[in-house]
Amino acid sequence: MRIGILGTGTMASALAEAWAGRGHRVLVGGRSAERARAIAERLGGAVRAVDPAEVAEEGDAVVVAVAWEGLGEVLALAGAGAGSLAGKAVLDCTNAVDYADGLLKPSTGSAVQRVAELAPGSHVVKALHLFAGAGWLQPAPADQPVRTVAMCGDDPAALDTAAALVRDLGGVPAVIGGLEHARQLEDVAGFVMRLVATGHDPATAVPTVKPGH
Repeated sequence: MRIGILGTGTMASALAEAWAGRGHRVLVGGRSAERARAIAERLGGAVRAVDPAEVAEEGDAVVVAVAWEGLGEVLALAGAGAGSLAGKAVLDCTNAVDYADGLLKPSTGSAVQRVAELAPGSHVVKALHLFAGAGWLQPAPADQPVRTVAMCGDDPAALDTAAALVRDLGGVPAVIGGLEHARQLEDVAGFVMRLVATGHDPATAVPTVKPGH
């Protein structure tokens, strides 16, 4: 698959490396052409730096992995408002969280709904926003469970695409419903950040419940 990544930060770089390592071709582009080139030069091979418009045009699926404040700009550069992402699976990894207080910046709705508004006709899936950086992309230790990646979306084919890409990262996709559940998923990011800020491990704050119990 040709995976387009809009973003040039830590998450974008880590995803590009992981998917390229699993046989995909990856196109990276964002607000900084220089940073996109740096990622492509470091990873080489199947990773190519392009401008955001080419990411939208050539990607079979497109991943949005940018800071919240750059969301509108990078989608505009990709031509999303003119329909460049129409009909495509768009995975939104955005965390619209104020890092000072851990609260979501949109007072209503969700970040992924904002992505859908800015990219009319696209099939948006919320996924991977709880896994910043490259650490979680490493194989899980044998004594730990495989990582679950919660996601939501309205289009079955886009969810299937997202699920396949998550499996390629070594995760287990867990669809919790349609985009009406996105705010719930995004709130979890704020919850996790606040716990980390207070020096606690978020994994210890969630009860362990076996499926079916």
